[in-house]
Amino acid sequence: MKDSNSSSSSSSKSRTEPIGQNIIKLISNLCFSVFVFSVLIFTVIAITYQPPDPWLQSTPALTNLFTESQNATFRIDSSVLKTGEDLAPSPQDPPPSTPAVTEAVIQKLEQQIVNSSDALLPSPPPVCDATLNCSDPRLLITIQRFNLRAFKSIAFFDYQPPVNTSVAGECDVAWRFRNKRERSWRKYRDFRRFRIAVTDDCKYKVVHAGGWHSGVNARRNVTRTGAARSGKTLPPRVSTRDDEINDTIPTLGSETNFRNGKYLYYSRGGDYCKGMNHYLWSFLCGLGEAVYLKRTFVMDLSVCLAATYNPSNKDEEGKDFRYYFDFEHLKETASIVEEGEFLRDWKKWDKTHLKKKKIPVRKVVTHKVTPMQLSKDKSTIIWRQFDAPEPENYWYRVCEGEAAKYIQRPWHALWKSKRLMNIVTEISGRLDWDFDSVHVVRGEKAQNKEMWPHLDYDTSPDSLLEKLKGMVQPWRHLYVATNEPYYNYFDKLRSNYKAHLLDDYKELWGNTSEWFNETSLLNNGKPVEFDGYMRVAVDTEVFYRGKTRVETFYNLTKDCKDGVNTC
Repeated sequence: MKDSNSSSSSSSKSRTEPIGQNIIKLISNLCFSVFVFSVLIFTVIAITYQPPDPWLQSTPALTNLFTESQNATFRIDSSVLKTGEDLAPSPQDPPPSTPAVTEAVIQKLEQQIVNSSDALLPSPPPVCDATLNCSDPRLLITIQRFNLRAFKSIAFFDYQPPVNTSVAGECDVAWRFRNKRERSWRKYRDFRRFRIAVTDDCKYKVVHAGGWHSGVNARRNVTRTGAARSGKTLPPRVSTRDDEINDTIPTLGSETNFRNGKYLYYSRGGDYCKGMNHYLWSFLCGLGEAVYLKRTFVMDLSVCLAATYNPSNKDEEGKDFRYYFDFEHLKETASIVEEGEFLRDWKKWDKTHLKKKKIPVRKVVTHKVTPMQLSKDKSTIIWRQFDAPEPENYWYRVCEGEAAKYIQRPWHALWKSKRLMNIVTEISGRLDWDFDSVHVVRGEKAQNKEMWPHLDYDTSPDSLLEKLKGMVQPWRHLYVATNEPYYNYFDKLRSNYKAHLLDDYKELWGNTSEWFNETSLLNNGKPVEFDGYMRVAVDTEVFYRGKTRVETFYNLTKDCKDGVNTC
């Protein structure tokens, strides 16, 4: 009997233990499956999700940010401006036409020289010749290698053969380059003078490199057309002018081309004379709709610069879009036609002949007609008219609501003017690309103690100097990007740093500069003012190129960028 009870107890225990273990295993497997499924869902969302615009904020939030002008608390900080080359690069951006000069490229060139049987290539004599031959390809390789070591933030392209100077032992060399921090493929030009020595083993060595644009013999000559009053031909003019800029206005050509085209035309709305950020938000909405509809966008090159950017504190009409933005790049990345050219051709060819019909036009008088409703319209011209009172007559209203899911603003098409960027490059080049930078926001924010209670004190000369001592090494070149109007405000920084401000380079836009001459040509020979927006654009880009960059609202003060309680 005892044995029977013992056997029964053992049997019950053996049945109980597997059941408990199985339940635990089942729960563990179920939890693990839920975890794996969650990870899979999260991964799919992360891979497939794309924000509607390249700025990581919602469209309504950005609309409020760009267009609010009354409440200073929510005004965008107009002292730092971003355009397409500051954002993510576009997949449509072309690669450079020629590869950058790297150590691998140099080594390959060296091997070609060694293997070459061309008798014209000089070879090292048994006894080193002290006479320098600037045309020796090995000398150019020495300079290329020196530049790679000296300017690590620069990508070099298109070296020209070195040329002789009037001083023995010196050669001038020209090349093109771009800063690696610039996301566009635009290239700029430099030319420098190098003092070269020959080592004991008959190799070349750079013993001194001149500064920015010091190699004057490597500059190109620009032939002047015409003749002087005396009847003599004018001599060539030595120039650093950027002849790669092509911002001429494209033409439509023949009547057939015009009639076969499809156009989206926005008449002028309430965005005119608003702040530049508001203007760009609206302009890119119109351009984005044209891309969505696969139409050519009719573009008004006339820009009204808001009073905030003008010393007169008045709105200024008649500014040219090409003063501020890269029209050549815009033409290459989007289908556009200039408004004046378009209207002339439309008037010229919109005739009623026996065999020709009038050009079909669809007029749209409200932004509530969505791009999706127009996607199948066959009219040659879709003409959006903005005659309603503000804010119903803002262009960006077209891209609100459901349309925001379909219209992608083509930020990649909008770059800063290369003429302005040439000034940025000139300033950075004069500092040998080896400088630090600080962005000091003052102006109306420093005066508004209610919204920014500490900003004025935190950006005072004494406070600024003390804080920079902990972030920037003494006696470094320090570029100060600022909206502070008084030049001498930063004099105390000069006791510890080689301080530079934008006004130290006034000659770059003065009446003898290339910028002055080229913008005057765009303005029918009349001088163009270097206005507040241009100053901010140049200041911002030089600041971005500093090796150590100090921000106002992240490094200098605890105040919030948009006022109290907005951090």
